[in-house]
Amino acid sequence: MTRMVTRMVAFLVTSLSTLCISAGDWPQWRGINGSGVAQNVELPERWSATENIRWKAPLPGRGLSGPVVADGRVYLTASSAFRNERLHVLSFDLVSGKQLWERQLWATGSTQTHEKTCPAAPTPVTDGERVVALFGTFDLVCFDRSGTLLWYRSLGRDYPDVSNQVGYATSPILWEDSLFVALETESDAFLLAIDKGTGLNRWKVPRRKTLSWATPLLLHRSVAVELLLQSGNGLTAYDPATGAVRWEYDEKLDAISSPVSAGGSVFAAGPLRAVEPGALDQPAKVRWKSPKLPVATASPLVYRGRVYGVNSAGVLACGNADDGSFLWKERLEGPFSASPVACAGKIYYVNETGLTTVVDTEGADRIIATNNLDEPMLASPAIADGVLLLRSDQHLFCIGSQAQEKR
Repeated sequence: MTRMVTRMVAFLVTSLSTLCISAGDWPQWRGINGSGVAQNVELPERWSATENIRWKAPLPGRGLSGPVVADGRVYLTASSAFRNERLHVLSFDLVSGKQLWERQLWATGSTQTHEKTCPAAPTPVTDGERVVALFGTFDLVCFDRSGTLLWYRSLGRDYPDVSNQVGYATSPILWEDSLFVALETESDAFLLAIDKGTGLNRWKVPRRKTLSWATPLLLHRSVAVELLLQSGNGLTAYDPATGAVRWEYDEKLDAISSPVSAGGSVFAAGPLRAVEPGALDQPAKVRWKSPKLPVATASPLVYRGRVYGVNSAGVLACGNADDGSFLWKERLEGPFSASPVACAGKIYYVNETGLTTVVDTEGADRIIATNNLDEPMLASPAIADGVLLLRSDQHLFCIGSQAQEKR
C-alpha cells in the first residue's frame, strides 16, 4: 500500500510539472525536444538598438549559457568577480523584463577555462516548477520558481578526478523526474541520472575518458524513449530509467557540436551524417554521410526536410535531410559559437559579435536581414511566446514586433 501511494504521488508530481511546460516555452538548450525549432511563431526579421526591442535587462557577469523559459519566466546563469568565481542564477519576467530574483554562490571547482568561455557555459533547464543550473566548475544547484534553494551539489568534490581546464559546457536535460548530467573529461567520464526532487543519484554509468562538449538528446521513438550521447567516439543510446545501453554507433564524430533528431534519424557531425538508430539486437546504420555539409562549433539544424550546417569560415550549407544531397551554400559573417534556431520558414544565426543573420529557407534571396547589437554573443538563442531571446555578456535582449506588443 505504501509503495502504491508513493507511486501515485510521484505520478501526480510529474504530471503537474509537465503541465507547467507549454508548447510556447523553451525549457532547455535548443527548446523542448532539443531541435532548435519553434512552431507557429512569427518573429521580426529586423531589429536594432531602437527597433523591435521589447526590453533589455542588464546582467551581472559573463555567460555562454542560453536563456530558458517556462510559465512566463526566463532563467539564466552568469559568472563574475575575480577569475569568475562568483556564480549567478537569475529569473526575469518574460513580458516586462523585470528581474524577479537573483541567487549567487561561490564556485567550489576550478574556474580556469579558455579565454573564450567561462564557468557560466552550460544552459540551465526547467520544468516550470524548478530550475536546475550546472556550471563549468561542476557546481549543480536547484531552485524553485520563486528562487528558494531546493538542493545543491558540488560534483567536483563528489568526483574529484573530473577536470576540464579548457572549459566545460555540456548542458543538463530533464526527463520525467530525472536530471541527466554528462561529465566527460580526459581524467574521468560518466553519465549521471539525478533525482530532480532530491539531487541524489539514481544511477551512474561510466563513459570513455575523453573531452566532450555535446549535450545529451532524448529520442522519442515508437519502441521507447532513449537518452543519446555524442562524443568523439560515436553515439550511445541509454535507457533513461536504468542507464542500460540500448545501442551504439562506434565511429569517430565531432565532440563539440550536439546531435539532433528528425524523421526517425539522428544527425551528427564529423562530417555530417544521418544515422538510423539501432536496437538491442540491431546495430545503428548510416543512411548517408556528406563532407559537403560541414559543421563546426554550432550544432546542425534540421528544418522542413532540409539539414543545415555552418563551418568555421561562416559558410552555411544546406542539404536534403533524406539523402544528404547538397542543395546550396551561402557565406555568412561569422564566426559562430551559438547554435541556430528556426521558425516560420526562417533560420536565425547569431555570430560572436552580436550580429544575427536571418536566412529565408524558401526564397531565392536567402539572406533577409543582418541585425547587429554590437555585444559579444556566444550563447544559443531561445524562442518563447512569440519573442526571440538573445544573451550577450552584458545584457539579455527580448526581441519582438512592437506592433504586436501595442495590440
